[in-house]
Amino acid sequence: MNINRTIDHTVLKPTTTLEDVKKLCMECVEYDFAAACVPPLYVKIAQQFLGNTNTKIATVIGFPFGYSAIEAKVAELILAIVDGADELDVVINISAIKNNDWEYLEKEIANIMYIVREKKKVIKVIIESGILLEEEIVKCCQLYSKYGVDFVKTSTGYAERGATIEAVKLMRANLPANIQIKASGGIRTFAFAKELIEAGATRIGASASVNIVKESKEGTAQ
Repeated sequence: MNINRTIDHTVLKPTTTLEDVKKLCMECVEYDFAAACVPPLYVKIAQQFLGNTNTKIATVIGFPFGYSAIEAKVAELILAIVDGADELDVVINISAIKNNDWEYLEKEIANIMYIVREKKKVIKVIIESGILLEEEIVKCCQLYSKYGVDFVKTSTGYAERGATIEAVKLMRANLPANIQIKASGGIRTFAFAKELIEAGATRIGASASVNIVKESKEGTAQ
């Protein structure tokens, strides 16, 4: 399994430095990862580090809690695209889910999708599955299917629970085949990444990406 091309190599800690981003991008070039996922501040510089490689530039919007205003997310989205982002990982408004305010969530995604489609970018909506009820996950799948997002993503990595096999299976069962799943949050081994892929994920978000690839090649996954 060439797992490297399923991985978004990620650095999103609040203390992320320029050196962290440079190291991440150099590892993306060395291991041919699918994307380098960096804070919005570093999108422009990531472009310089990556140059003309296969690795896409991803960044986050409304990260990590998702409850910023729609207008704020739209502004973030536009700036990220102007700076050169290819893929946008957007945290939806988790508070709205807990308020059962699906009308708000529909308005949010409608505004976001208009820009994403106009600019021909890839969008991954982060639903934070680890803190949602099963019925909430299903409703999210139904809503974001309606708007034709590219990926539904499990987690930010900042909630108390990240990706799980159960959540990925539930999402796969409730999404059309053309919408992919990105699993992220707490993925540190090849064994777990492989399980998530077998459950239906086609993209993995991880900071332990190099370790995952090394384990896949050495056959030493625990």
